[in-house]
Amino acid sequence: MRFRPLRSAAPTASEVVEVTAPPADMRGVVYDAPGDAEALRVARLPVPKPALSELLVRVVAAGVNPIDAKTRAGRGLNGLLDGDPTPLGFDFSGVVVASPFEAHPLQPGDPVFGMAAFPRTGGSYADYLVVPTLSVARKPASLSHVEAAGVPVAALTAWGLVVETAHAHEGQRVLIHAGSGGVGHFAVQLAAYFGAHVTATGSERNLGWLRELGASVAIDYTTTRFEEVVGEVDVVIDLVGNVHGDTGTRSLTVLRPGGLYVMVPTGAWDGYADAAAAAGVRATSYKTIPDGAVLATLGRLLDSGAVQVYIDRVFDLADAAGAHRELERGHTRGKIVLSVADA
Repeated sequence: MRFRPLRSAAPTASEVVEVTAPPADMRGVVYDAPGDAEALRVARLPVPKPALSELLVRVVAAGVNPIDAKTRAGRGLNGLLDGDPTPLGFDFSGVVVASPFEAHPLQPGDPVFGMAAFPRTGGSYADYLVVPTLSVARKPASLSHVEAAGVPVAALTAWGLVVETAHAHEGQRVLIHAGSGGVGHFAVQLAAYFGAHVTATGSERNLGWLRELGASVAIDYTTTRFEEVVGEVDVVIDLVGNVHGDTGTRSLTVLRPGGLYVMVPTGAWDGYADAAAAAGVRATSYKTIPDGAVLATLGRLLDSGAVQVYIDRVFDLADAAGAHRELERGHTRGKIVLSVADA
């Protein structure tokens, strides 16, 4: 893995961008009714107005996540939308346009990245968004906006799973399913960083890469049943579940008594808690928490080179449908990102 020099959290003079007043309207990717990727369209919408502790941000790039596709298809967060066309998306990297007050640490022109408050506000598939200041951090200096937009949801999820839930530590044995995906590739790196012995499952083409990320053992799930080779583990981080097979059920068989099973994808296995209790292990689901302080920590790890983000494909905002089709094909390595504007 490459290592980058540690950078200061404060932006350099070259990173601060001169900003102009936003226009009256903007582009936003919305859908009128749940459906396949073709339901997405680009609409003209009013530029949102920040209130109280919110920032107005000009979006340069937006990350694409599985929850976006699930919501568009009528699952996920679709039931929380009020029917008005609302831009999708959580991940963003961009430039502050308006700050809550003059002495706030984030000022117009500062490069930032974070998580939109979708569906409570419009999402990041748009030229502008408003976002709570507590969900934002300065963009890592070593990353482009496209790279930074691939970080927030996946890396915050991985941090919550590995650090806050599994409490990764030296000698702990952790099994991570789908280790080469968006969340998975961060989870592998973080678990290894904190000293855990990491076993990761993935496809054959990703096995070498998983080892580069920090996995001690990489298993090709298409040819090998992991439970026959993995041995006993302390924690299973399941980014697959039972939707396309019985990965979750089989995972319970490799956990030590009292070990921890973490079910991540929404709706991937409704019966996991009862099955875990019957197997004598602990179980929990997990929901991503937007946290600017954790994002700042992740930014320092990214700037130091201890953690890296991998961007698989970049699509223009106008081709959000293409990005969703690619995501739903599966087997994405790292993240898919939408390019929204020039930096």
